[in-house]
Amino acid sequence: MAAPQRPSGLRLWLRRRRGLLRPALYALLGLGLVGAGAVTVSALDPAGRFAWLGENMAEVAGAAGLTVNEIVVRGQQNTPRELIRAAIGVGRGDPLLAFSPTQAKARLESIAWIEQAEVQRHLSGNILIEIHERKPFAIWQRQGEFAVVDRDGRVVSADTLDAFGPLPLLVGDGAHKLGATLYDALSREPEVRRRVQALVLVNERRWNLRLHNGTDVLLPEAHEAAAVQRLGELQRSSALLDRPLVAIDLRLPDRLVVRQNPAPEPIAEPPKRRGGSSRG
Repeated sequence: MAAPQRPSGLRLWLRRRRGLLRPALYALLGLGLVGAGAVTVSALDPAGRFAWLGENMAEVAGAAGLTVNEIVVRGQQNTPRELIRAAIGVGRGDPLLAFSPTQAKARLESIAWIEQAEVQRHLSGNILIEIHERKPFAIWQRQGEFAVVDRDGRVVSADTLDAFGPLPLLVGDGAHKLGATLYDALSREPEVRRRVQALVLVNERRWNLRLHNGTDVLLPEAHEAAAVQRLGELQRSSALLDRPLVAIDLRLPDRLVVRQNPAPEPIAEPPKRRGGSSRG
């Protein structure tokens, strides 16, 4: 008869914790079975009539302890936090597998401020989200309403217009989509740009520059960059933009037309009285 052997430390540890390990083992086994079933049904049922299996899988995962532990969002500056929370759709303690990174990415990228989003879900319970926001470029004025747009003309905000510092003002239908090219041309002529109050698109075809002193500069269609360069040369040679003019017409490449403010009408002086006054 063989001598009795003393059980190992690992076996004693497992024996003491058998009651605690059995539910977790059953939960993980159920999770595996439901997951395998969900994959099989998904292949046989692309229309998604058995989507309830995914919900059951999330419940089993929650019972096994797979819950959301922490949500980390990086890159948020202008996007309202409540919109981000709504797009994520889960919170701490929710079943981890109820969270779909693909669907969350689509919801995040539907927010006007967000250009791109990267979403990761880790079995540790952490959800990592990196967002890349659109940059505010200009304020677009149309029919008395104002909105902040990016360089591509996408409206990102209609509120808190003064929260982004001084931005170029684009005026008119279509100006929000076409203004970036003209602004780049103005950036190459800083003495011209700092005198410009607004970029005004006329009939969605041609640009005017409204200066701070009230002068309108008429630019030629499709040749704005050359006209802005010419305007810079005129400013350096004759300080043209500092004169009290109504308009500067640059639409013809070989001609410069300026309209001056009309001369003020002379003020009529009261008639002089003739002779002295007599007392009665």
